[in-house]
Amino acid sequence: MTAEAIETGPRTGDGSIAGTGDRPLRIALLTYKGNPFCGGQGVYVRHLGRELARLGHSVEVIGAQPYPVLDEGVPLTELPSLDLYRQPDPFRTPKRGEYRDWIDLAEVATMWTGGFPEPLTFSLRARRHLLSRRGEFDVVHDNQTLGYGLLGDLGAPLVTTIHHPITVDRRLDLAAATSRRRRASVRRWYAFTRMQKRVARKLDTVLTVSGSSRDEIVEDLGVRKDRISVVHIGADTDLWSPDPSVPEVPGRIVTTSSADVPLKGLVHLVDALAKLRTENPAAHLVVVGKRAEDGPVARAIERHGLADAVEFVKGITDAELVDLVRSAQVACVPSLYEGFSLPAAEAMATGTPLVATTGGAIPEVSGRDGETCLAVPPGDADALAGALTRLLADPELRARLGAAGRARVLANFTWARAAAGTAELYRRAITARGVRR
Repeated sequence: MTAEAIETGPRTGDGSIAGTGDRPLRIALLTYKGNPFCGGQGVYVRHLGRELARLGHSVEVIGAQPYPVLDEGVPLTELPSLDLYRQPDPFRTPKRGEYRDWIDLAEVATMWTGGFPEPLTFSLRARRHLLSRRGEFDVVHDNQTLGYGLLGDLGAPLVTTIHHPITVDRRLDLAAATSRRRRASVRRWYAFTRMQKRVARKLDTVLTVSGSSRDEIVEDLGVRKDRISVVHIGADTDLWSPDPSVPEVPGRIVTTSSADVPLKGLVHLVDALAKLRTENPAAHLVVVGKRAEDGPVARAIERHGLADAVEFVKGITDAELVDLVRSAQVACVPSLYEGFSLPAAEAMATGTPLVATTGGAIPEVSGRDGETCLAVPPGDADALAGALTRLLADPELRARLGAAGRARVLANFTWARAAAGTAELYRRAITARGVRR
């Protein structure tokens, strides 16, 4: 199913999908991890669940550690894993009394062989749970688990969100690996992508967040294009909004990034900062994410002598994060690839001017170069430095791009719009299942 099909499908007079009625739906929203402070899965579940509930639907999130933070009116059913990657003891070996069944044994065995077990083991636990509650849900919405346990009859039609194929991450991590041993380790870790590829091809209803991701899903996972619908996600524009009372910090650049995930391109931004500071010594970078004590980013900071010019912040509240972005003169998304880029949408929603690469779906969010952002090629530190230098030196350009960015997000990328489009897709999946039966 295409995005165009969502827009033009038959509807009743009040806008509901013809043939399925307009009664509130009972939705099981699955997430095998929901960390609210790192990655987009927890953000997606929280905001989509809240907006679906505001539309009158009954939403129950079923998830594993790290559990998502949810808003009032959206209950969480915990489906715990062994939490093998928790801090401060990742890759731990559980005690004998922690094992409950054969799924736990499979989880530990996969970790011991260098693989990542959570998508498979969560899918098996979710299947068991859903079948024990057959008839309680109208639709099951999987947030990119893509595990074998979600194939077959779950008691309700399945809609699956694929933000982007993890095979993209695998390619970029392999390209960044500097030794044969490291490449072998990357291949073992990403072995679960073979399962995800097989599962994706068997799905009737796939939802993704951008046209770029749709094309990648077709190419990398082999999913038929007519089974994929695009529903853009967005920013919480009440929270992410301009506030003139927050003082602007001269030279401040803010970005959201996991330090040594090659896909995020942080090392190129650090290289760009070093070039930028030769002309603007006040320029400095605040990274929302965990500092890596070793690795390419840490080495780049040391090589350029930027220890006092790069700050990492982690675990701050939503309000503190928004004020941090508001205080920046420039927000930057240096990623080599993104399936959507929530940080871009959120920064634009605050009216903070944006420098972003053209990697993946980022241009779908950020808009045209010179109109709503300054756009540069991914992986090009010189181009990043040039755009940042230009924007920091031109307050009128910053004001114009900031206002245009906010307007673009309000028109195209809000969670209310995302929830409405997703609910329409649920009704189509329910109708299609009835036709098949």
